[in-house]
Amino acid sequence: MAFRPLEVWNRWAIQILLLLSLGMHVLLLPLAGIRRRRAPMLLRVPLWLAYHLADTIGIYAIGLLSLSSAPREHRLMPFWAPFLLLHRGGPDSIGAYAFHDNQLWLRHLQLFVVNVMAVTYVLYIHLTRGDAFLAMAALLMFAVGVGKYGEKVAAIRGGNKNSIRSSLPKKPTAARHHHVHHWDHGLLPNKAAAGAAAVDEEEAYLRHAHHMFHMSKRATVDSWLEKDPEHHTMEMLRALRKQDAMGMWAFAELQLSLLYDVLYTKAAVIHTWPGYLLRLASSLAIAAAAFLLFRFSGRDDVDDDVVDVVVTYVLLAGAFVMEVASVMNALGSSWTYAFLCTTRWSSLRYTALCTGRWDRLRQLVKTIHGRSDVSVRRWSGEMGQYNMFHFCSRHRRAHRPLAGRIAMAMGFEDWWNRKHYSATANISDELRQELFRYVQRLTETGLNSQGVIRKSWGQEALERDDKGLYERIKRDRNLGVEFQEGVIIWHIGTDIFLARSRSGIEEAAAAGGGVGDDAGAAAADLPLVVKMIRTLSNYMMFLLVNHPNMLPGLAQGMVYRRTCENLSDRSKTHQQGGHVISREIIGTKLREMFCLQDGPASVVPADSHVHELANKVYEEMPKYSQSVPRLCYANGVAVELLGRVKEKGVEAVLRLLRDVWMDFVVYAANRCSRESHAKKLSSGGELTSVVWIMTDFLNQEAYARQKD
Repeated sequence: MAFRPLEVWNRWAIQILLLLSLGMHVLLLPLAGIRRRRAPMLLRVPLWLAYHLADTIGIYAIGLLSLSSAPREHRLMPFWAPFLLLHRGGPDSIGAYAFHDNQLWLRHLQLFVVNVMAVTYVLYIHLTRGDAFLAMAALLMFAVGVGKYGEKVAAIRGGNKNSIRSSLPKKPTAARHHHVHHWDHGLLPNKAAAGAAAVDEEEAYLRHAHHMFHMSKRATVDSWLEKDPEHHTMEMLRALRKQDAMGMWAFAELQLSLLYDVLYTKAAVIHTWPGYLLRLASSLAIAAAAFLLFRFSGRDDVDDDVVDVVVTYVLLAGAFVMEVASVMNALGSSWTYAFLCTTRWSSLRYTALCTGRWDRLRQLVKTIHGRSDVSVRRWSGEMGQYNMFHFCSRHRRAHRPLAGRIAMAMGFEDWWNRKHYSATANISDELRQELFRYVQRLTETGLNSQGVIRKSWGQEALERDDKGLYERIKRDRNLGVEFQEGVIIWHIGTDIFLARSRSGIEEAAAAGGGVGDDAGAAAADLPLVVKMIRTLSNYMMFLLVNHPNMLPGLAQGMVYRRTCENLSDRSKTHQQGGHVISREIIGTKLREMFCLQDGPASVVPADSHVHELANKVYEEMPKYSQSVPRLCYANGVAVELLGRVKEKGVEAVLRLLRDVWMDFVVYAANRCSRESHAKKLSSGGELTSVVWIMTDFLNQEAYARQKD
């Protein structure tokens, strides 16, 4: 017999939709957490589809149930309607998909009301009055579905800025975490309380991040400075400043992770008395509904279709397993620790925390998951990389990638260029330490009482080296009128300077390697300093090209495109010449034809094509006119830096250049809109977001210390 899809759909449409709805719910469970870290498109696309298809399938299935005559013939079908509400609630690990969902929470509320009314209509019309057990089971599941779906709407509403702002005054200072482990040596944990399980360093950072999370919430809604912080908070702020770089970075990353929980998961509504009671009641209600349904199906006058029975118990089993998992995950979450610390029930706090029972439960949940909750919470440490010289010397070559040709034919050339010529690099521990030291210095005098950087981008680093240097660069407009223009100018100027100073840097590093004193060791570290400079410069260009909303000031897309055109005109790599054909060259061309990513470090030998184009731009400087002002300004930066090499040496100039780029990063982090930081958390976060929260905390400590 031939397979006829249309006949199958006409007969089993409702059953198929119910199982698809359950499938979307199950698919969200493992995929929802990938947004904490930078995830490949292969995972992000299924997550996006599952989140949005769930609503579409649910609405269509409810409409089909209400209009179809099948529920009159299949008595179990009305019982399925409440499961569509339950599935709309989704797992605990995802509430809003994007930041704008929180702002448009009224739209989700409207959908909630419409869906509840539609399910109520289905139950009223099709539920047989004589089936008491089935009616009670359906009402129980209806209550569970309404509660879980309503909780999702409440979580989305709680993630918008107005709700976060209004929630801050409701937390009195004295009500915050009374039960915290004592600490010694900064933030490292001391002996655990009597009877409590030992806490590792990462877990301790997470618990104290909860204690100070109210500061991050203030930072998000632009009302950050706390006028009269409590004594324990002041002690922790002082300990933060004394911490090493790794400790402060861990603390800042965990703060952002907690902020992600509030914005994009249900954490804010789960870890309350109503949230815990809803999970317990839901599990019991689903078990009771299954028992009532079993009694209903055991009656002699009931003769249901086998497929209907199987679908019903699949829905019940799936709901029960996920609710039990929800209860376990909720109780074993670090948010429960924060809840127990602030509860007024001292007996509950003592029973759970002081005896170590909750610590053992959390360890059990970690073991079941097979991973550390804290390590997953941390920022991935990946920085985007994009280099203008690399792009301009590569994108016009004759052997362009096949996928790029297809993208260009379809009108996606700009998108392809952004993605294809970008890459990622892991932030080094040395760069973390240098950024931390720079922020420490800056928060002593460089920020005003609102936590905003007083000076322009690059000004702090240039003035610290030589105030006259900053005045000259500012006078010649070599810092740019807008921040993003300044990034373009200094990015090009940096590559020109590094190309012109290449031999001097290599000689200084080689000479320093043979000297045993501190000066020799510092000279030997010059390749590391150069790597930091390149990484930061390429990162800021990556943000400008791929995420301009993460940078302050007016967008400079047209300036960037015109500068790229000017650089491409001076590149020789796209010109045809007489090349010797060999198997090795043919193999290289073929690999490049099918290459999907061509980042700044993809060419071997690395940076050779960048240095070639940079030297050409510098050598042609006398020919420039006002038609290419950005190249003129960039050459002015390079000339100024090269001149200082003769005065102070290449080592001093490289460290100055590193500080200037760190100033660019800190300025971008501090002056970027808080909304942009919040939006980026849903796709893994950025280095600038970590720097932003770290700067805010250190400035809070400096501000409070000045008041003492």
